[in-house]
Amino acid sequence: MRLKIMPLKKSFSVHRVPLILFLCQVMSALEVPLDLVQPPTITRQSPKDYIIDPRENIEIQCEAKGKPPPSFSWTRNGTHFDIDKDPLVKMLPNSGTLVISITIEGKAESYEGVYQCTARNERGAAISNNIVIRPSRSPLWTKEKLEQITILKGQSLVLPCRPPLGLPPPIIFWMDNSFQRLPQSERVSQGLNGDLYFSNVLPEDTREDYVCYARFNHTQTIQQKQPISVKVHSMDELNDTITANLSDSEFYGAKSYIERPPKLLTPEGRTSHKEELRENVLSLECIAEGLPTPSINWTKEDGELPINRTSYTNFRKTLNINHVSEADSGKYKCTARNPLGFVEHTISVTVKAAPYWITAPKNLVLSPGEDGTLICRANGNPKPKISWLTNGVPIEMAPDDPSRKIDGDTILFSDVQESSSAVYQCNASNEYGYLLANAFVNVLAEPPRILTEANLHYQVITDRPAMLDCAFFGSPIPTIKWFKGTKGSVLQENTYIFHDNGTLEIPVAQKDSAGTYTCVVRNKLGMAKNDVHLEIKEPTRIIKHPEYKVVQRGGKVSFECKVKHDPTLIATLTWLKDNGELPNDGRFSIDNDHLVIMNISDEDDATYTCVANTSLDIVSASAVLRVVDRPNPPFDLELTSLLERSVQLSWIPGDENNSPITDFIIEYEDSLHEPGIWHHHSDVPGTQTTAELKLSPYVKYSFRVIAVNSIGRSLPSEVSEYYMTKAAEPEENPTAVEGIGSEPDNLVITWQPLKGFDSNGPGLQYKVSWRQKDGDDEWTSVVVANVSKYIVSGTPTFVPYLVKVQALNDVGFAPEPVIIIGHSGEDLPMVAPSNVHVNVVNSTLAEVHWEPVPPKSIRGHLKGYRIYYWKVKNSSKRNKRHVEKKILTFNGNKTHGMLPGLEPFSHYMLNVRVVNGKGEGPASVDQVFNTPEGVPSAPLFLKIVNPTLDSLTLEWDPPSHPNGILTAYTLKFQPINSTHELGPLVDIKIPANMTSLILRNLSYSTRYKFYFYAQTSAGSGSQITEEAVTTVDEAGVHPPAVGADKEIHFATSPAMHTSRPTFYKVQPVNPRIRNVTAAAAETYANISWEYEGPDHVHIYVEYGVAGSKEEWRKEIVNGSRSFFGLKGLLPGTSYKVRVGAEGDSGFVSSEDVFETGPAMASRQVDIATQGWFIGLMCAVALLILILLIVCFIRRNKGGKYPVKEKEDAHADPEIQPMKEDDGTFGEYSDAEDHKPSKKGSRTPSDRTVKKEDSDDSLVDYGEGVNGQFNEDGSFIGQYSGKKEKEPAEGNESSEAPSPVNAMNSFV
Repeated sequence: MRLKIMPLKKSFSVHRVPLILFLCQVMSALEVPLDLVQPPTITRQSPKDYIIDPRENIEIQCEAKGKPPPSFSWTRNGTHFDIDKDPLVKMLPNSGTLVISITIEGKAESYEGVYQCTARNERGAAISNNIVIRPSRSPLWTKEKLEQITILKGQSLVLPCRPPLGLPPPIIFWMDNSFQRLPQSERVSQGLNGDLYFSNVLPEDTREDYVCYARFNHTQTIQQKQPISVKVHSMDELNDTITANLSDSEFYGAKSYIERPPKLLTPEGRTSHKEELRENVLSLECIAEGLPTPSINWTKEDGELPINRTSYTNFRKTLNINHVSEADSGKYKCTARNPLGFVEHTISVTVKAAPYWITAPKNLVLSPGEDGTLICRANGNPKPKISWLTNGVPIEMAPDDPSRKIDGDTILFSDVQESSSAVYQCNASNEYGYLLANAFVNVLAEPPRILTEANLHYQVITDRPAMLDCAFFGSPIPTIKWFKGTKGSVLQENTYIFHDNGTLEIPVAQKDSAGTYTCVVRNKLGMAKNDVHLEIKEPTRIIKHPEYKVVQRGGKVSFECKVKHDPTLIATLTWLKDNGELPNDGRFSIDNDHLVIMNISDEDDATYTCVANTSLDIVSASAVLRVVDRPNPPFDLELTSLLERSVQLSWIPGDENNSPITDFIIEYEDSLHEPGIWHHHSDVPGTQTTAELKLSPYVKYSFRVIAVNSIGRSLPSEVSEYYMTKAAEPEENPTAVEGIGSEPDNLVITWQPLKGFDSNGPGLQYKVSWRQKDGDDEWTSVVVANVSKYIVSGTPTFVPYLVKVQALNDVGFAPEPVIIIGHSGEDLPMVAPSNVHVNVVNSTLAEVHWEPVPPKSIRGHLKGYRIYYWKVKNSSKRNKRHVEKKILTFNGNKTHGMLPGLEPFSHYMLNVRVVNGKGEGPASVDQVFNTPEGVPSAPLFLKIVNPTLDSLTLEWDPPSHPNGILTAYTLKFQPINSTHELGPLVDIKIPANMTSLILRNLSYSTRYKFYFYAQTSAGSGSQITEEAVTTVDEAGVHPPAVGADKEIHFATSPAMHTSRPTFYKVQPVNPRIRNVTAAAAETYANISWEYEGPDHVHIYVEYGVAGSKEEWRKEIVNGSRSFFGLKGLLPGTSYKVRVGAEGDSGFVSSEDVFETGPAMASRQVDIATQGWFIGLMCAVALLILILLIVCFIRRNKGGKYPVKEKEDAHADPEIQPMKEDDGTFGEYSDAEDHKPSKKGSRTPSDRTVKKEDSDDSLVDYGEGVNGQFNEDGSFIGQYSGKKEKEPAEGNESSEAPSPVNAMNSFV
């Protein structure tokens, strides 16, 4: 047996309350364990007013507990009910519940009555309430003959229901014969008594099946009243049919259909009274008739209606106040109001009260010798009477007990003994009911016992209250203390709350609240204790809430809900729709923390909630999904107020689909003139459902309406009915009227015809009228139809006319039209401009002046003047030739104009003509003028041919446009080094008759930039630039000079050879690659080129077998080198090669062809044939041999072969050497650096080998290819591996002399 102590939600201290009162309070809250002796306690009983179903067995409940188990007995109507004598009645075993079997035989009415149950044992007797048994009843309506109700439109009407009395009362509702509920509104509604009230009737209220139904819930039956027939007549119908046969008395009422102020149908009069019982629902009703239909408003005099307990039903005709109390008594006023007046009714409300408990008596458990109190306090209206019973017998008739004393609603007990144990009943009653309560006094002596299960484990969320139970029992009442931990001190009230039932409350549990708690209970008979354990957990939190969504129908939405929880707990995430389960629909899917809804429909518009719960807590977050879409189309279009020029269109809006309608678009169709074409008529705000539409005559209208919201437009509504407007005279005349002649003797009148919509009637025609503007002639008119043009013939040339075009139809004429001014046809001008003369402004611009022609001679609209001019002679060549004439037009009445773009030093002629709309007039007399000289254009070309060691030949052609007499040419040139730096500029004047020039004594292997332009007496012309390079000196032998009769020779200054010039950096604009050459070995080729252009351009080399169709193979060149080595070539094979630049220009050089083969000796000039040199060569050869032997020995010891250094000394100046380590090309040293480079220093005399002869020199096979040679220079093998680097510093004296150096030293 387990004892449960209920929390009282309050704390106490034994030091603050007297012991007796404290014990009474605590013991009153205790339940005695069932293993201890105790009086009976009623635990279950049937309700006081027990309405039974007469078709089922009757079961009257009475259950009780006690020790020893109680026995049961019953009374019926105040006398003993002997159940053994009635075979239909039996009592359930171990229970006092009666079962009366009436389903086979017997009647429920035989067992009506008042029953009471008594439960008794040796300690006392408890009694139940008086249980009134009544069978439910559902009687039929009495037969009645109902006549048809005939009533005039607008009158009020009440259809009575008057249902039969049932038990319990039935629920009333009105339906038709098809069991469809009749619609109700402010005008038609059902009263509390079940009658159907009409504030005013309309023709649609006519029907023959107004049926009142009564539903009896207990028997689940529905009873039906005979149908009521109602016929509503209008006054017109009355005059035509009824008035002749019926008197006014045969109608329901006698008032005609007129508007009237309100009048109450129920309740009657100006005041009434209503009585209601406490805690019931107070329902007040006011139903009024009137026309228009009145509205109802409720107020309370001297007070406000209770906001939280007030509601309105039946279209505000019924006021409901829940859980009424005495404070709700007072006067309530209903006001019925319409535009014609109002009526008021005051209802005085009195709230009565059946008895209700203030303090119900509670069980007392006392130990022998203790004192106690039973209190029974109740209230009601009127005040209830309190009476006491003991063991079911009025206390006055019970045996005396010296331990008790009665004091009104209180019984005092003192020095109780075991014989004082009994059950006491308190009865509180008034005219509206009674209360009965059982409370026992049980005298026991028991040591403490703990009823809570031992070693319970509690889990609590942080910052939540923790309730640790320690239910206990003992008599006398034990004291209780709480400890924390094995050696903890007594817990105090300043941190904890101690409840009367033994529960320890920790108001705000923290992490340090976790641990073991011990409760200890004691009384004079003993002690008991129990341990409980508390764990603190982290709360579950939603860290990412779902968000409000607005989605268009058919779309997709995703809600996210992220949860964080205590890791030792298991959390589950559930999604709800409107606090219910999600639909079992494949469109809904849950993916981890997301709820995804596909293909959204209107039914998905709801509130979605994610619920995260563990075993300890639960949290939730919600978001609203608003499904929006374009509105549904409007419907029920209706045309009213049909007038000649206007109509009222009304409609019912379709569903706005959660996005408010902002506008309605009204369109119309003119099926008479433009069938099938819809036009925009007007827009109205979304709050309007009617529109006054302006109409045009003679149009067959139909309308449709389109609704607009923020999502888009709805589909068009159904088309309204047709409405044809009457014909009328035209309101407008044709537009765009013009009068322009097409020939000199006519006037063409044109206009924009009216559309059929604007014709306003049948027979549309146009009245065309005209007359001369400057004459006194009358108007000439003609009426035409179906045209937009009329030609007036025989008019004088270019005369102003007044023109008008007026519309007319079969009904009449349009308003007087606007008059416009037109002109008859134009003719060519008759007179040429006079006094034409020219002022030459400069070599390309002249100004022409003339006098205007007389206006009458123009014979049309003056468009302007036109100048024809042409060049007839070139002053420099003295030959006449005609060229294409040029034309310049000057609009308006100008008297001068400028001729731009003339050619200098030219002979021109011109004339001037006047222009009108028809064309040009005669030309003026030709005028002649000459332009002065100008600066020439650039020479046609400049090319450099026959480059030699120290000379270049320049050839050119004169400018294509000398613009005068050439006086001379100017040539400027300057050297450019390999880093694009410019040297000193040289300026040369050349006679004008020269077309070529040889520049001698130039530096060999040097690039030059040339600037060339021509001159006239007007100045210098545009220049042309070119670049060229002199060749490499091979052996100091100069090629023969190339001369020409017209050439001159220019000798450069000796200083150009001996002094180092100052260079300036110049950056070419466009890439330029030329002089692509190839030096080939057996499987290798060294490609070199010259590049000019911007920095940071990526160079590439493409090559392939010559004559084949294979694609070019491409190699990217690193850095800004002008050399690249091709490896892996086939011996004895011809290859094609070209060099390109990547970038916007995409420049590619011309192709070069080379052939691989065995290495060949360098083709150098054999100066050894010179006699004076032979002896010197022998000495040098001996020295070289000794040096080679030393180098050979050093090489075997890790030294470097010195031939490499000799080859470096003869590197082609056009070729940059490759780096030894990675095959890339090295960089030139700075031009001003006088330190010897690691490749060996060179003087200008080193660059004397001809470029043409350097292709097969040793230099081409030296450092770039890593090849090896014999001492005589022949090729001795394939390319070797990587060679060692030489020291970074050295001087020329450290290099062994080579034959080439020796030869160069004598040049």
